[in-house]
Amino acid sequence: MKRYWVIPDIHGNSKTLRALIEEQIKPIRSDWLCFLGDYIDRGPDAKGVIDYIMKLQEDEYDVIPLRGNHEDFLLRTYDNETVQKNIMGITFRNKMKKEWFRFGGRETLKSFGVLDVHDIPGKYIDWMRNLEYYFQLDGYVLVHAGLNFSIENPYDDKHAMLWAKDFKAIPEKIDNRKVVHGHVPVSLDFIDLLAKSDAFHFIDLDNGVYMPGKEGFGNLVAMELTSRELIIQPNLDMD
Repeated sequence: MKRYWVIPDIHGNSKTLRALIEEQIKPIRSDWLCFLGDYIDRGPDAKGVIDYIMKLQEDEYDVIPLRGNHEDFLLRTYDNETVQKNIMGITFRNKMKKEWFRFGGRETLKSFGVLDVHDIPGKYIDWMRNLEYYFQLDGYVLVHAGLNFSIENPYDDKHAMLWAKDFKAIPEKIDNRKVVHGHVPVSLDFIDLLAKSDAFHFIDLDNGVYMPGKEGFGNLVAMELTSRELIIQPNLDMD
């Protein structure tokens, strides 16, 4: 039977991701893997995370990688740096870059072995630019952060898909689908409740893999959509 696995925010924790995929999920070719974005920043090996997902794609696994706000941050930093680098021969300070660094950008540059965002190889920039914002399945909408249900068509607001922290789902606006997302870390107990209950119109799978020292957090979670089975992988990168 085909299994539909969803994996949220990885944040540069490549050893943790490998253990989750290779030791726990153990996907076969008929399985399907959707990643909900935030592959980079905070953790030590953003490059390794992207390399690993790229390799799954090259090996023709059925993989859907979505865009997260951290990929969006990197791309906007990259584009701002291009515009601001030399105007009238003057190099301007990139405020976007400073903000990105506050949320883990330095760790991402270090994982690529570079000092400047423009030294990240183009294939990685292109890969991030081509990430989809959301994906629909029977019964589910998969997205990094959430949807804006205050407008007529929630799919029109891409910013909300990357940055929403709080939303009230209106299933009728998305063909009675449940929103599966990450972005906002929640406890394992809450994730378990969301996965087991039909009383909620959303499932947040982000357990804050980059917070291994906080009780109830610090794991990479995967959920199989058909069975709602949860797999919990403790962080192996930030011990």
